[in-house]
Amino acid sequence: MKYSNKRPALILLADGTIFHGKAVGDKEGTSFGEVCFNTGMTGYQEIFTDPSYFGQLMVTTNAHIGNYGATDEETESDDVKIAGLICRNFSYVHSRQNAEESLEEFLNKNNLFAISDVDTRALVSYIRDNGAMNAVISTDVDNIEGLKKQLSEVPSMNGLELASKVSTTEPYFFGDEKSSLKIAALDIGVKRNILRHFAKRGAYIKVFPYNTSYSEMKAWGPDGYFLSNGPGDPEPLKNAIQVARDVLEEDQPLFGICLGHQVIALANGISTYKMHNGHRGINHPVKNLLTGKGEITSQNHGFAINREETEANDQIEITHVHLNDHTVAGIRVKDKNCFSVQYHPEASPGPNDATYLFDQFIENIQKATV
Repeated sequence: MKYSNKRPALILLADGTIFHGKAVGDKEGTSFGEVCFNTGMTGYQEIFTDPSYFGQLMVTTNAHIGNYGATDEETESDDVKIAGLICRNFSYVHSRQNAEESLEEFLNKNNLFAISDVDTRALVSYIRDNGAMNAVISTDVDNIEGLKKQLSEVPSMNGLELASKVSTTEPYFFGDEKSSLKIAALDIGVKRNILRHFAKRGAYIKVFPYNTSYSEMKAWGPDGYFLSNGPGDPEPLKNAIQVARDVLEEDQPLFGICLGHQVIALANGISTYKMHNGHRGINHPVKNLLTGKGEITSQNHGFAINREETEANDQIEITHVHLNDHTVAGIRVKDKNCFSVQYHPEASPGPNDATYLFDQFIENIQKATV
């Protein structure tokens, strides 16, 4: 063990429940956020840098975190987006040939506070029963009342707009500028691998800030529009919802992933709601109702669209359902060139079951430009 005398630390949940652990490394620290868990056995670096996790304290259910180190190729954004890490066993030593640094070095570089030696099975079981809630992780273990007071002032994820915290501030380009296929992407928390998938299929992408209007995006002359994944509650994203309405009104090719999927639903009068726990993992089963095939998917969302309202909307068809709880996992607008999914087809956590969705979007664009 690299650190023989690790600092005591704790997790204080909003309802007053406390779990104990140790600080990773020799750091003192305190961090606030919504506590949630991810069941993935691998992919911790992608999770930590995914903008959709902004402001969340991440509990990893896999018993060992850090054992294969970190590499720049596996970051989904410019820096770490989670508010803090909670794990069982933190591996200070890594053993992967192409790792560029240890996870400890990666977290220190990104100034992320983490705690280990936590009974994550008990913590996850508690969250499953009682729902995701705000929490604080801290080495200030003798200041419970002070931490409770600070925690009470942390805003709830319900109603919280976070896209502005993770979006680019200036437009930028991705892919081959000589490509004849142009996609305008509204960045409400986009992951790099989504852009890689578009570029791999010959698209040139211009990524726009979260508050860009449809007219500004249209002025670039794109062949299709994309609404990205991202963090927080979709309902406050009035500009993104209006962009979706404007694109739909002109029947331009439109594709949405995760938060973008929820925005498209809201643009069609379908409400969203905060889930008890959300879906966060790399083995979520989804059924494609159009083909009858099952897909093993990567998911990360704490909000979902209302299934009853979706079924009652005669302009919307449910295309995918989550097989664990039958929530809506995908929709299409019947008389428009638009579809969206609640999961992450770019993540490919071993299975590549959902990458066909990128091909489908490209085909929709090509048909529209014929």
